[in-house]
Amino acid sequence: MRREIAIVVFPGFQLLDAAGPVAVFEMAERFRPDSYSISVLAPGGGIVRSSSGVHLAAVPLGQGRFDTVIVSGGTLAQVEESQRDVVAWLGDEAWRRAAGVCSGAFFLAEAGLLDGRRATTHWDAAERFRLRYPQVRLDADRMFVRDGNVWTSAGISAGIDLALALVEDDLGPGIARRTAQQLVVHQRRHGGQSQYSALVEQGGRTGRFGELIGWMRVRLAEPMTVERLAERAAMSPRNFARAFVAEIGATPAKVVEGLRLEAARVAVETSHLSLDHIAASTGFGDATRMRRAFVRAFGMPPQSLRRSASA
Repeated sequence: MRREIAIVVFPGFQLLDAAGPVAVFEMAERFRPDSYSISVLAPGGGIVRSSSGVHLAAVPLGQGRFDTVIVSGGTLAQVEESQRDVVAWLGDEAWRRAAGVCSGAFFLAEAGLLDGRRATTHWDAAERFRLRYPQVRLDADRMFVRDGNVWTSAGISAGIDLALALVEDDLGPGIARRTAQQLVVHQRRHGGQSQYSALVEQGGRTGRFGELIGWMRVRLAEPMTVERLAERAAMSPRNFARAFVAEIGATPAKVVEGLRLEAARVAVETSHLSLDHIAASTGFGDATRMRRAFVRAFGMPPQSLRRSASA
């Protein structure tokens, strides 16, 4: 069955928000021919300039019937300028799935598609989104969120993760994994992975906590209290906690859990070690506690992730 995919852009859209999902569906089509047909749409159609200055050719909104509609993002000022036509079109269309990449979630929320639903968006736009759409249950820490037939993702590259999840939903984990491998995506990030992971990798916006993050990674099995981390950073616990959140956008406890989850996930998917061993070596203590953390973050227990990785 061929699924018609609409990628919606507008003047000033973020190029990778559109190009990333396009590349995913193109590659999946190679592995399962006649699965997808992709169209780029924009208000009025024609040549549309992205924020980088690169242009895409688009057909006008309203042309065609679509299985899946994916709205790209951009700077908030440009998103708001383009909302009227896109929002009206979203409200009139009959589609099976809708998705917003990055600030594309603003279009879905403005159209009422996220009312009462869970959603995410780029961390830098999260507070503005939360204030503007209090009826949406925003989870700004997630890479992507699915609530029924509406999907949203964090910033830019997370649109690739969202598109891979859509492919998995359509064609199964095998095709999604081959697509990711062909795109040289090292490992597909699950929706529960924190979108702050890039800032964690850098040690924060200024790199201030880079050495501390590296120190934490090799000691995940050890206790990681705020007091111990603050001592390592040569700060008082109160000042450390405040500075850490300002640098990384998440609490020390959230980052510790994220580091443990990622290490445990890699071990579950790439090794034959027992779950008890993995839980102990990554700081969860026991397999039951690790299982609860996996279900919260990834929506499935470690055993299911292991089976999916080997499928």
